[in-house]
Amino acid sequence: MVAPTPVYRSQNWTLRKPAARGRNGIVVSQSREAAEAGTAILEQGGNAADAAVAACFALAAVEPWNSGLGGIGFAVVLKAGATQAEVVDFGPIAPRRADPADYPLTGEVKKDLFTWPEVVGDVNIHGPLSFVTPSSVAGYARLKEAFGTELPLKDILAPAIALAKRGLPADWYTTLKIASSAAVLRLYGESARIYLPNGLPPVPPYQGSPGFMRLGELPATLERLAEAGLDDFYRGDIARSLAADIALAGGVVDAGDLANCKAEIRPAPTIDWRGSHLVHTAGGLTAAPTLADVVKGMADAPLDAAGPSPAWYAQLSQVMRQAYRDRLEGLGAATAAKEAGDTCTTHLTVVDGEGNLVAVTTTLLSSMGSRVVLPSTGVLMNNGMMWFDPRPGSANAIAPGARPLCNMCPVVVTPKEGGWPRLAAGSSGGRRILASVYQTLAWQLDFGMGTEETAHQPRIDVSGPDSTSADLTLPAETLAALQQAGPTTLVEHAVLPINFACPNFIRVDRDGAEGSSDAASPWSAAVAAAR
Repeated sequence: MVAPTPVYRSQNWTLRKPAARGRNGIVVSQSREAAEAGTAILEQGGNAADAAVAACFALAAVEPWNSGLGGIGFAVVLKAGATQAEVVDFGPIAPRRADPADYPLTGEVKKDLFTWPEVVGDVNIHGPLSFVTPSSVAGYARLKEAFGTELPLKDILAPAIALAKRGLPADWYTTLKIASSAAVLRLYGESARIYLPNGLPPVPPYQGSPGFMRLGELPATLERLAEAGLDDFYRGDIARSLAADIALAGGVVDAGDLANCKAEIRPAPTIDWRGSHLVHTAGGLTAAPTLADVVKGMADAPLDAAGPSPAWYAQLSQVMRQAYRDRLEGLGAATAAKEAGDTCTTHLTVVDGEGNLVAVTTTLLSSMGSRVVLPSTGVLMNNGMMWFDPRPGSANAIAPGARPLCNMCPVVVTPKEGGWPRLAAGSSGGRRILASVYQTLAWQLDFGMGTEETAHQPRIDVSGPDSTSADLTLPAETLAALQQAGPTTLVEHAVLPINFACPNFIRVDRDGAEGSSDAASPWSAAVAAAR
């Protein structure tokens, strides 16, 4: 018998990342600097919504590969003392002039991050025809307007402006992220100028501290928004600059798309969790309906006081594969091949001293989105057209003003009968988001783990109906049970390749809050407000 090939390990260490605890509020983000931007707003008297908006704008300067002013997203908000959460929906919408004829097929299947019909020139993946209407700024504006305090916008944007003026840290992680997109970034003038100095990805110095990369016109755009208001992005000077740059590049998002862009607020649909809790979701075209199927399928899963057992993992593997089979079959065979599996989204979670909770997932879709920085504004645009199936007439097809299916899954959890604890959570990572969110909720709700223990618990991932990926550090008995339950691949939870989603979450009890971020994500952190 031939012995199985051992899994190559790139990280021969044991990672630990501390939780944040406190009574005055916590911000958890995939970027420590964005989390600090949010806690600075809490310390100035802002609430969770204000802090979330500050952190989201900061992310445009310190995590540009994941989100920014050119992105889209969803937020779930639970007011302190309330029993019903609300959704701020600023999800992806195709431009009014989107035309399926602009995306001719080669007749081949794209063999890249995803497998779907290949479009000539990959124009649905990068470049100006990959843009959907950038709705993130509208979402942040609605979040502040509906749920924030009277803290001035200029104060909320001040941390982001300072970070943008300083520039993007040129450390090893930045080198890694930019290098991963360099082959396409080099095709677009302003993107190459900013991110590929001298035609190459930035490299930190061999010794000392890394420098910072200037982000084009992004600082000026943020300053203009602070002065003129966020509506300027859609109906003012910034909107005119955006529309002009997009038209010059050959895109179809225009002034009308920008002027009509609105974020909607609606009640959050809920999922019953074992009769004890309600999970408030973004619903609709997110991963929430599939999360509901997984929760239902795991309702009779064995709960061992010692923690998740091999049998529990095996059942989850089977339930999740079936849930994805149902999800993809429900979309039709055409869309099953198209739905995005790997994305470079970001998630942040916030609680303030009053107990208001906000969970925000926002994205450019691919790493660095369309890879197009608009030169007049410094805005890095999304590539949301990649969410659509390029075959005319298929499920989830490209059409003017259409909304595609996506994988985002921000959640807030409340006890069904009231009281404590309350949780907020979410994750980044495309189809990997669902498995991540379910497991982090289960470990806290069903097994009583704290956030720090949850953040370090090895996971499985199921991103489709055919197989399961398992963290090679899981116990041997668990790995054996998973392999018996179906096709299973052992993988490493590392910075790259990205085999698991990046969750973060906050738990609020009567005596305070605790928040944690994904241990394997190098920049992530939970930060507590000092006062």
